[in-house]
Amino acid sequence: MRSEFLSAPLPAPPAAFNMAAHVLAAGTARPDKLAMQIVRPSGAERWSYARLIAAVRGAGTRLLEQGLVEGDRVLLRLGNGPEFPVAFLGALAAGLIPVPTSAQLTAPEITRLAHVIDPAAILAGPDLARPDHPARVIEASTLHRAEDAAPCAFQMGDPERPGYMIFTSGPGGQPRAVVHAHRAIWARQMMHQGWYAMREADRMLHAGAFNWTYTLGTGLMDPWTLGATALIPGAGVEPRSLPLLMKRFDATLFAAAPGVFRQILAHHATLTLPRLRHSLSAGEALPEQTRQAWEAASGTPIYPALGMSECSTFISASPARPAPPGATGYPQPGRHIAVLDADGLPVARGTPGELAVHEGDPGLYLGYWGAPEASAARRRGPWFVTGDMVSMAQDDAITYLGREDDMLNAGGFRVSPLEIEETLAACPDVGELAAVELAVKADASVIALAYTGPVSAESLATFAQSRLARYKQPRIYRRIATLPRNRNGKLQRAALRGMLTEGDRP
Repeated sequence: MRSEFLSAPLPAPPAAFNMAAHVLAAGTARPDKLAMQIVRPSGAERWSYARLIAAVRGAGTRLLEQGLVEGDRVLLRLGNGPEFPVAFLGALAAGLIPVPTSAQLTAPEITRLAHVIDPAAILAGPDLARPDHPARVIEASTLHRAEDAAPCAFQMGDPERPGYMIFTSGPGGQPRAVVHAHRAIWARQMMHQGWYAMREADRMLHAGAFNWTYTLGTGLMDPWTLGATALIPGAGVEPRSLPLLMKRFDATLFAAAPGVFRQILAHHATLTLPRLRHSLSAGEALPEQTRQAWEAASGTPIYPALGMSECSTFISASPARPAPPGATGYPQPGRHIAVLDADGLPVARGTPGELAVHEGDPGLYLGYWGAPEASAARRRGPWFVTGDMVSMAQDDAITYLGREDDMLNAGGFRVSPLEIEETLAACPDVGELAAVELAVKADASVIALAYTGPVSAESLATFAQSRLARYKQPRIYRRIATLPRNRNGKLQRAALRGMLTEGDRP
């Protein structure tokens, strides 16, 4: 049996469509309901659906008043506040193409991105690095009290037209602008039951920053599409405070990257969360040890998901279909995916291969902006290849083995870093750990393990010898203070390799 999954496709979106209009439609029927709360231990800032819709449409008007026209690209340089989703949806409502970026980017980094997309305007908040680019700068203050402006009309059109862009890393760290169609939001309904099991009455707390696409989709737009309430921690809230916020503000769902779950558990042996039904994990693979520890501490399950910038999440566990031990989850109903060999053909069930999404998936991107060769390189016949190495079981369960470019080559054997990490995580006092492939000569590389705990390298090596085949055992063990992660808790393997490059050699 070949590794291919095909279910009944999602019905097509309406011929006249606007992403922002779709997100806000449910809120028009419940104007007084809370759409969003920015929560802190000291209290919360409250946004009703009436205020949110007025602010989004008012922001669209004010952007058009700056001389922008339909199809213009607008680079967003905004902080971690409600102005970000208001500007993002406002631009979409007006027919503009918003391009969100991380507030942490330096001037050289954001300059590089600006020259990739050549925006018509840069919407910039105070104290954030701005690009060296000739595009006009629109101060974020222009959108202050946008709800008081006249509402713009929703620019309806072909759901296939470009809606927004997000940046991802290409080969060698080269930035790529991923172009998504307006229909991308329509495709997200496959996640509503295939991952979230979200309802209108839910209160979703997402641990990420406003301007992270995981937060934007899972934490904001999906709850709003269903008429639910989004809870977002205010700037500066530490992970250790999140359980307090979940309890105080009656969160029923919680979403975060695996690193955030670990940080919470480091400060809380038990968690009293009376309203929480379950949690959601994405951004990187969820370690089994973290899942078990969270479920023991909270008494509630975590459902992981696998996705990417070009197609969001499309493999997931859910309350209706939890993942088997060791697996990430199942293809969401409505998807068409396969696990391919090097020739682009589905492999046998249980055989590792590269995860691919069919070109007909409504959530799949339109391509990389200004990089047709890069877009073509991700195609293999009718498939978009993801770079994720997985295997598919007989019941369609997907086990994630690591990124193709993160897979380790040990003596000709391809080894998943996740297998090494999950095995050695059981060693006492190891702390957090991560495995990478490290070049030691021009033509030779070895597996290296970085860890944060007090265990000695000798004890860790002895532990590995009893649990891993020789070719899977790290040759280098380095204790470091902390693993490099971005602000959303995602492990940065490339940065870790750089940290270890200057270290000891075997």
